[in-house]
Amino acid sequence: MKNWRKALWTMTLSAALVACGGGGSDPVMNVDGSGNSNFDSAALAATLATYPLEALSAAEQESLAFMREEEKLAQDVYAALNGLWSAGTKTFGNITQSEATHTEAVRLLLQRYGLADPVGDHAAGVFSNPGLQTLYTDLVNAGTPSLIAALQVGVQIEELDIRDIQAALVNVDNADITMVYENLMKGSRNHLRAFYKALLAQQGTYTPQYITQDAFDAIVNSDMERG
Repeated sequence: MKNWRKALWTMTLSAALVACGGGGSDPVMNVDGSGNSNFDSAALAATLATYPLEALSAAEQESLAFMREEEKLAQDVYAALNGLWSAGTKTFGNITQSEATHTEAVRLLLQRYGLADPVGDHAAGVFSNPGLQTLYTDLVNAGTPSLIAALQVGVQIEELDIRDIQAALVNVDNADITMVYENLMKGSRNHLRAFYKALLAQQGTYTPQYITQDAFDAIVNSDMERG
């Protein structure tokens, strides 16, 4: 991996948040005032076409397959919880739509590299990855008893996504995959902020499970990222 990329990946989260906190807009992602972060598929496809098509490592191939389904996991869990709690919050419905654009962004990468799509024609709640299949059931069950529990699941999923994308970036050096993953992580930070704000409004609490408390606090105590 090129030295400047290594330096970028090893920055602290707080420093990364400062670096991306400016104005402007990302050509491939639109962020509204509530933090809903949607890929513009046409803009993304056009941007990807400007990148060189580099060889893929085995780790990158595995990462793309996993990320495609992990983003679908978020979409499907939120859709299920929205069916239960839409009267109490719009957050699940809004972010479900955003997650649909996230998993589509990864599908475009799979298509670009001629890789099989693990999602295929799977219905909502159906996954090729056994671990994600189990996690889907566990998360929906965890979010069923109350609105607070459901919002805690939303925070948990976004926290998990942040951890997994950070880990994936360590083994990625293709510029196009890096660009998409960085946008996915920005979207996850924005969605984490949105779910946590909704959770606090319901007098709920949350203890981070996948990232440090300091990293969690750095995210939720900073503004939505637009650019």
